[in-house]
Amino acid sequence: MATLQEFLDLNLRVGKIIAVDDHELARKPMYKLTVDLGPEVGQRTLVAGVKEFYSKEQLLGRKIVVVANLEPKKIAGIESQGMLLVADFGDGIAILSPDKDVPEGTMVH
Repeated sequence: MATLQEFLDLNLRVGKIIAVDDHELARKPMYKLTVDLGPEVGQRTLVAGVKEFYSKEQLLGRKIVVVANLEPKKIAGIESQGMLLVADFGDGIAILSPDKDVPEGTMVH
């Protein structure tokens, strides 16, 4: 169980996907996403296993929620600098997105 402080320590931000590329070296279907997290954080590269659920066209330009302060991790040769949040419901996933058009970099509480 996470403490309140551990939750508050997460840097959750709204980002906009500005580029979607196939991650050819990954063992399972993955994308390399470039996400704009606003002027305070900048652009980040995320490696995401959402390829079997979303096309490039469905992702490009989409606003998402990103954990922006995760320790970077190399995934099949590409450094992933955060994680997008999804709901996993067994047969699929749903990417979490704000229900209004908020600016890139907006904090999520």
